[in-house]
Amino acid sequence: MRSVGAVRQVALSAGRDLDATLAFWRDVLGLGVHARYDPPGMAFIMAGDIRLLFTDGVPAGTVYLDIQGLEAFHADAKAAGVPFTAPPALVHRDTEGTFGPAGESEWMAFLKDPAGNTIGLVERQKPQQPGTA
Repeated sequence: MRSVGAVRQVALSAGRDLDATLAFWRDVLGLGVHARYDPPGMAFIMAGDIRLLFTDGVPAGTVYLDIQGLEAFHADAKAAGVPFTAPPALVHRDTEGTFGPAGESEWMAFLKDPAGNTIGLVERQKPQQPGTA
């Protein structure tokens, strides 16, 4: 039996206002619309190599996105009025290298788009070297 490959696409709710949802992903997260089809009212955003499909009729979902500079992003977005459901916090010290290089820490913050989709922002941080701040 063959195994499946990498994730190609994730479907997320467009909510009641596709324009507002797409504006959030563009203006807050910096990801532009890759393609849009009206009708039926669906759009695609590329997050790296993963295609995000926004359409009506699917439940709100959760997607985790890599980010560099999570603390700075959080401060800027919060100052701009973007509400977070959870601020940046350490969620895992990867001492064994299970999810990336051994010794790195994984930090996450969470927010929601207008359609109710949860976005987890994930930053991997290298361990601090002795004598550095």
